[in-house]
Amino acid sequence: MTSKLKFSIVTCTWNSAATLADTIRSVQAQDYPYIEHIFVDGGSTDGTLEMIAKNCPEALVLKNVVGGISRGMNAGIDAASGDVIAFLHSDDYYSAVDILSHVSSQLHANPLNQWAYGKIQYLREGILHSADYPLPLFTFRSFAAGRAWVPHPAAFVRRAVFAELGMFDVKLKYAMDIDLWLRLGQHYLPVQIDAHLTVFRQHEGSLSTANKLETSQEEWRVRRRYFAKAPFETAICGLRILRRMWRIRHKNLLKS
Repeated sequence: MTSKLKFSIVTCTWNSAATLADTIRSVQAQDYPYIEHIFVDGGSTDGTLEMIAKNCPEALVLKNVVGGISRGMNAGIDAASGDVIAFLHSDDYYSAVDILSHVSSQLHANPLNQWAYGKIQYLREGILHSADYPLPLFTFRSFAAGRAWVPHPAAFVRRAVFAELGMFDVKLKYAMDIDLWLRLGQHYLPVQIDAHLTVFRQHEGSLSTANKLETSQEEWRVRRRYFAKAPFETAICGLRILRRMWRIRHKNLLKS
Protein backbone atom coordinates (compact mmCIF):
# COMPACT_ATOMS: atom_id res chain seq x y z
CA MET A 1 0.00 0.00 0.00
CA THR A 2 1.43 3.38 -1.02
CA SER A 3 2.06 6.07 1.55
CA LYS A 4 1.36 8.70 -1.09
CA LEU A 5 -1.81 10.70 -0.77
CA LYS A 6 -4.42 10.05 -3.43
CA PHE A 7 -6.27 13.07 -4.80
CA SER A 8 -9.89 13.01 -5.90
CA ILE A 9 -10.45 15.93 -8.28
CA VAL A 10 -14.15 16.76 -8.50
CA THR A 11 -15.21 18.74 -11.57
CA CYS A 12 -18.80 19.93 -11.78
CA THR A 13 -20.02 20.55 -15.33
CA TRP A 14 -23.06 21.83 -17.13
CA ASN A 15 -22.75 22.67 -20.83
CA SER A 16 -19.06 23.29 -20.25
CA ALA A 17 -17.59 22.28 -23.60
CA ALA A 18 -16.19 25.78 -24.25
CA THR A 19 -13.82 25.73 -21.26
CA LEU A 20 -13.53 22.13 -20.06
CA ALA A 21 -10.54 21.23 -22.24
CA ASP A 22 -8.25 23.46 -20.14
CA THR A 23 -9.46 21.78 -16.96
CA ILE A 24 -8.87 18.29 -18.32
CA ARG A 25 -5.43 19.10 -19.74
CA SER A 26 -4.24 20.65 -16.49
CA VAL A 27 -5.17 17.52 -14.49
CA GLN A 28 -3.69 15.11 -17.03
CA ALA A 29 -0.45 17.13 -17.14
CA GLN A 30 0.22 16.75 -13.41
CA ASP A 31 3.49 15.01 -12.56
CA TYR A 32 1.75 13.32 -9.62
CA PRO A 33 0.34 9.85 -10.45
CA TYR A 34 -2.12 9.24 -7.62
CA ILE A 35 -5.20 11.00 -9.00
CA GLU A 36 -8.79 10.14 -9.78
CA HIS A 37 -10.90 12.58 -11.76
CA ILE A 38 -14.62 12.65 -11.01
CA PHE A 39 -17.02 14.59 -13.22
CA VAL A 40 -20.44 15.56 -11.87
CA ASP A 41 -22.68 16.68 -14.71
CA GLY A 42 -25.97 18.51 -14.38
CA GLY A 43 -27.45 17.39 -17.69
CA SER A 44 -25.19 18.81 -20.42
CA THR A 45 -26.39 18.81 -24.02
CA ASP A 46 -23.51 20.69 -25.73
CA GLY A 47 -20.94 17.93 -26.15
CA THR A 48 -19.50 18.11 -22.62
CA LEU A 49 -20.12 14.43 -21.91
CA GLU A 50 -18.68 13.41 -25.26
CA MET A 51 -15.56 15.46 -24.54
CA ILE A 52 -15.12 13.73 -21.18
CA ALA A 53 -15.63 10.28 -22.71
CA LYS A 54 -13.06 10.98 -25.42
CA ASN A 55 -10.37 12.58 -23.27
CA CYS A 56 -10.95 10.92 -19.88
CA PRO A 57 -12.14 7.37 -20.57
CA GLU A 58 -11.08 6.17 -17.10
CA ALA A 59 -12.82 8.99 -15.23
CA LEU A 60 -15.91 8.44 -13.11
CA VAL A 61 -18.81 10.41 -14.57
CA LEU A 62 -21.95 11.09 -12.53
CA LYS A 63 -24.71 12.14 -14.91
CA ASN A 64 -27.87 14.20 -14.40
CA VAL A 65 -26.99 15.34 -10.90
CA VAL A 66 -29.39 18.25 -10.49
CA GLY A 67 -30.33 20.52 -7.62
CA GLY A 68 -27.44 22.98 -7.49
CA ILE A 69 -23.67 23.11 -7.18
CA SER A 70 -23.64 22.09 -3.51
CA ARG A 71 -25.53 18.90 -4.29
CA GLY A 72 -23.14 18.22 -7.17
CA MET A 73 -20.03 18.65 -5.03
CA ASN A 74 -21.52 16.43 -2.34
CA ALA A 75 -22.16 13.74 -4.95
CA GLY A 76 -18.50 13.98 -5.92
CA ILE A 77 -17.41 13.63 -2.30
CA ASP A 78 -19.64 10.57 -1.84
CA ALA A 79 -18.10 8.94 -4.92
CA ALA A 80 -14.49 9.81 -4.07
CA SER A 81 -11.96 7.21 -2.95
CA GLY A 82 -9.00 9.57 -2.50
CA ASP A 83 -7.44 10.82 0.71
CA VAL A 84 -7.73 14.47 -0.36
CA ILE A 85 -10.53 16.14 -2.30
CA ALA A 86 -10.22 19.20 -4.52
CA PHE A 87 -12.91 20.96 -6.52
CA LEU A 88 -11.65 22.04 -9.92
CA HIS A 89 -14.67 23.10 -11.89
CA SER A 90 -14.98 23.55 -15.63
CA ASP A 91 -13.97 27.24 -15.48
CA ASP A 92 -10.75 26.44 -13.59
CA TYR A 93 -7.41 24.79 -14.30
CA TYR A 94 -4.16 24.13 -12.46
CA SER A 95 -1.47 26.70 -13.15
CA ALA A 96 1.50 24.29 -13.36
CA VAL A 97 2.27 20.58 -13.74
CA ASP A 98 3.57 20.13 -10.19
CA ILE A 99 0.63 21.52 -8.21
CA LEU A 100 -0.59 18.22 -6.73
CA SER A 101 2.91 16.98 -5.92
CA HIS A 102 3.56 20.27 -4.12
CA VAL A 103 0.31 20.10 -2.16
CA SER A 104 0.99 16.46 -1.27
CA SER A 105 4.42 17.28 0.12
CA GLN A 106 2.98 20.14 2.18
CA LEU A 107 0.24 17.94 3.68
CA HIS A 108 2.76 15.18 4.42
CA ALA A 109 4.98 17.69 6.19
CA ASN A 110 2.02 18.92 8.27
CA PRO A 111 0.03 15.78 9.16
CA LEU A 112 -2.10 17.52 11.79
CA ASN A 113 -3.45 19.97 9.24
CA GLN A 114 -6.53 18.56 7.58
CA TRP A 115 -6.67 20.97 4.68
CA ALA A 116 -4.55 23.28 2.58
CA TYR A 117 -4.98 26.13 0.17
CA GLY A 118 -2.95 28.51 -1.94
CA LYS A 119 -3.47 31.48 -4.22
CA ILE A 120 -5.26 31.74 -7.53
CA GLN A 121 -4.78 33.72 -10.70
CA TYR A 122 -7.73 35.28 -12.54
CA LEU A 123 -8.25 34.94 -16.26
CA ARG A 124 -10.31 37.88 -17.53
CA GLU A 125 -10.90 38.38 -21.25
CA GLY A 126 -7.86 36.26 -22.06
CA ILE A 127 -5.51 38.17 -19.73
CA LEU A 128 -4.01 36.49 -16.67
CA HIS A 129 -4.03 38.55 -13.47
CA SER A 130 -1.94 37.51 -10.47
CA ALA A 131 -2.25 38.46 -6.82
CA ASP A 132 1.34 38.92 -5.72
CA TYR A 133 0.71 39.80 -2.07
CA PRO A 134 1.33 37.11 0.60
CA LEU A 135 -1.59 35.15 1.98
CA PRO A 136 -2.99 36.69 5.18
CA LEU A 137 -2.63 34.40 8.20
CA PHE A 138 -5.71 32.19 8.52
CA THR A 139 -7.41 31.71 11.86
CA PHE A 140 -11.09 31.16 12.48
CA ARG A 141 -11.37 34.73 13.78
CA SER A 142 -9.40 36.29 10.93
CA PHE A 143 -11.65 34.54 8.42
CA ALA A 144 -14.78 35.50 10.36
CA ALA A 145 -13.62 39.13 10.18
CA GLY A 146 -12.95 38.91 6.45
CA ARG A 147 -9.21 39.54 6.89
CA ALA A 148 -8.35 36.11 5.49
CA TRP A 149 -9.96 34.36 2.55
CA VAL A 150 -9.84 30.94 0.93
CA PRO A 151 -9.92 30.63 -2.88
CA HIS A 152 -12.21 27.67 -3.48
CA PRO A 153 -10.42 26.34 -6.61
CA ALA A 154 -7.09 26.27 -4.75
CA ALA A 155 -8.35 24.41 -1.65
CA PHE A 156 -7.63 20.77 -0.78
CA VAL A 157 -9.48 18.99 2.05
CA ARG A 158 -8.83 15.55 3.52
CA ARG A 159 -11.85 13.38 2.77
CA ALA A 160 -12.20 12.24 6.38
CA VAL A 161 -13.02 15.81 7.42
CA PHE A 162 -16.27 15.77 5.46
CA ALA A 163 -17.41 12.71 7.40
CA GLU A 164 -16.50 14.46 10.64
CA LEU A 165 -17.81 17.99 10.04
CA GLY A 166 -20.36 17.56 7.27
CA MET A 167 -20.43 18.42 3.60
CA PHE A 168 -21.72 21.42 1.66
CA ASP A 169 -25.06 22.86 2.70
CA VAL A 170 -27.40 22.07 -0.19
CA LYS A 171 -29.66 24.97 0.80
CA LEU A 172 -26.91 27.41 -0.20
CA LYS A 173 -26.37 28.59 -3.76
CA TYR A 174 -23.42 30.99 -3.48
CA ALA A 175 -21.76 30.94 -0.04
CA MET A 176 -21.50 27.19 0.55
CA ASP A 177 -17.70 27.41 0.51
CA ILE A 178 -17.62 30.20 3.11
CA ASP A 179 -19.82 28.08 5.37
CA LEU A 180 -17.41 25.16 4.95
CA TRP A 181 -14.28 27.24 5.70
CA LEU A 182 -15.91 28.62 8.85
CA ARG A 183 -16.77 25.10 10.01
CA LEU A 184 -13.30 23.80 9.20
CA GLY A 185 -11.58 26.82 10.73
CA GLN A 186 -13.14 26.16 14.14
CA HIS A 187 -11.38 22.80 14.31
CA TYR A 188 -8.32 22.77 12.05
CA LEU A 189 -5.80 25.27 10.79
CA PRO A 190 -4.94 24.92 7.11
CA VAL A 191 -1.56 24.60 5.48
CA GLN A 192 -1.20 27.91 3.67
CA ILE A 193 0.78 27.63 0.44
CA ASP A 194 2.00 31.03 -0.66
CA ALA A 195 2.01 30.20 -4.37
CA HIS A 196 -0.42 30.34 -7.29
CA LEU A 197 -2.03 26.93 -7.63
CA THR A 198 -5.06 27.46 -9.83
CA VAL A 199 -6.39 29.74 -12.55
CA PHE A 200 -9.98 30.89 -12.18
CA ARG A 201 -11.74 32.02 -15.34
CA GLN A 202 -13.80 35.08 -14.45
CA HIS A 203 -16.64 36.15 -16.72
CA GLU A 204 -20.04 37.79 -16.51
CA GLY A 205 -21.82 34.47 -16.89
CA SER A 206 -20.33 32.94 -13.73
CA LEU A 207 -22.86 32.47 -10.97
CA SER A 208 -21.41 34.81 -8.34
CA THR A 209 -20.54 37.50 -10.89
CA ALA A 210 -23.99 37.57 -12.47
CA ASN A 211 -25.78 37.66 -9.09
CA LYS A 212 -23.63 39.95 -6.96
CA LEU A 213 -26.41 41.19 -4.68
CA GLU A 214 -27.80 37.71 -3.99
CA THR A 215 -24.26 36.45 -3.37
CA SER A 216 -23.63 39.15 -0.76
CA GLN A 217 -26.99 38.58 0.91
CA GLU A 218 -26.36 34.86 1.24
CA GLU A 219 -22.82 35.40 2.50
CA TRP A 220 -24.14 37.64 5.28
CA ARG A 221 -26.76 35.05 6.25
CA VAL A 222 -24.06 32.37 6.42
CA ARG A 223 -21.67 34.47 8.46
CA ARG A 224 -24.39 35.29 10.98
CA ARG A 225 -24.60 31.56 11.77
CA TYR A 226 -21.21 31.89 13.47
CA PHE A 227 -21.87 35.16 15.27
CA ALA A 228 -21.85 33.55 18.73
CA LYS A 229 -18.38 32.09 18.06
CA ALA A 230 -16.85 35.39 16.89
CA PRO A 231 -19.27 38.28 17.48
CA PHE A 232 -16.83 41.17 17.08
CA GLU A 233 -15.20 39.76 13.98
CA THR A 234 -18.53 38.86 12.37
CA ALA A 235 -19.84 42.37 12.99
CA ILE A 236 -16.75 43.89 11.34
CA CYS A 237 -17.21 41.72 8.27
CA GLY A 238 -20.93 42.38 8.27
CA LEU A 239 -20.37 46.13 7.96
CA ARG A 240 -18.25 45.55 4.87
CA ILE A 241 -20.86 43.27 3.33
CA LEU A 242 -23.70 45.71 4.06
CA ARG A 243 -21.70 48.54 2.44
CA ARG A 244 -21.08 46.32 -0.57
CA MET A 245 -24.79 45.54 -0.83
CA TRP A 246 -25.62 49.27 -0.65
CA ARG A 247 -23.19 50.02 -3.50
CA ILE A 248 -24.67 47.24 -5.64
CA ARG A 249 -28.22 48.49 -5.05
CA HIS A 250 -27.16 52.07 -5.78
CA LYS A 251 -25.47 51.02 -9.00
CA ASN A 252 -28.53 49.04 -10.05
CA LEU A 253 -30.74 52.08 -9.41
CA LEU A 254 -28.52 54.25 -11.60
CA LYS A 255 -28.83 51.71 -14.41
CA SER A 256 -32.62 51.53 -14.18
